Amino acid sequence: QVQLVESGGGLVPPGDSLRLSCAGSGRTFSNYNIGWFRQAPGKEREFVAAIDVSRTWPFYSNSASGRFAVSRDNAKNTAYLQMNSLKIEDTAVYYCAAASRIHGSWDRALEYEYWGQGTQVTVSS
Repeated sequence: QVQLVESGGGLVPPGDSLRLSCAGSGRTFSNYNIGWFRQAPGKEREFVAAIDVSRTWPFYSNSASGRFAVSRDNAKNTAYLQMNSLKIEDTAVYYCAAASRIHGSWDRALEYEYWGQGTQVTVSS
């Protein structure tokens, strides 16, 4: 197993940037694909971005594409989500998740076995 802890959330005005971190421990972090999801109040969990074990295939949702960037540093057992040009609708609790295998769809929550506790991102003027 792997344990995941997100950090880096906060309150920012529209147009600002945040970088979220996902620190892994337990089983070797580098063996897992990493996904980022978010959930706003009253809404379903939504896929944001993902990156594979070898860092060769980042994948983004339509809402994240062009504004967000996912990366990882396996030497530090940490994955990142750089969020730029933040919008009010980006407000949500952001979660990182780990998957040993992806069976066809990076944006399905059920593909991921392990989840962090989430970090709050609030975009407000």
